[in-house]
Amino acid sequence: MTKFAAFLRGVNVGGVNLKMAEVAAALTEAGFTDVHTILASGNVLLESSARVATVRKKAEAALRERFGYDAWVLAYDIDTVRAISEAYPFEREVDGYQSYVTFVTDAAVLDELAELTAGADEKISRGEGVLYWQVPKGGTLDSTIGQTMGKKRYKSSTTTRNLRTLAKVLR
Repeated sequence: MTKFAAFLRGVNVGGVNLKMAEVAAALTEAGFTDVHTILASGNVLLESSARVATVRKKAEAALRERFGYDAWVLAYDIDTVRAISEAYPFEREVDGYQSYVTFVTDAAVLDELAELTAGADEKISRGEGVLYWQVPKGGTLDSTIGQTMGKKRYKSSTTTRNLRTLAKVLR
């Protein structure tokens, strides 16, 4: 069995409100084991003998069926999440700033996002399957990445997590 982190896109923001206990129940019923949710923002630890692509598809199907919304899940084995977090290229804790990782499953989308020009006081850097970024607190939605990520075309292949959230996932 492999331990995975599954990141649900757009949960408990923008009208998709799910109780994490119900999410865990749905994923357990779908055949995943040792299912635990972290925070209310759609972070799930689970175990499966399936490959990562199957974990993603199975989790999306279970959530769509159970909750009736267009579920998007990005799944990674826990060692990959740890390596992504450890590779964060900027100072992790900067007073007045938020540090983020955007997970991206579509290489063309990652290429596109990596070409964005950072605004004033923003930092953007491409990683392996991710985009790292840092913005002033309170400026996330107005940032270059924040404004871009709201577009519909990115919903199926991206999701963003704060480094503090990733630390909780990796405990």
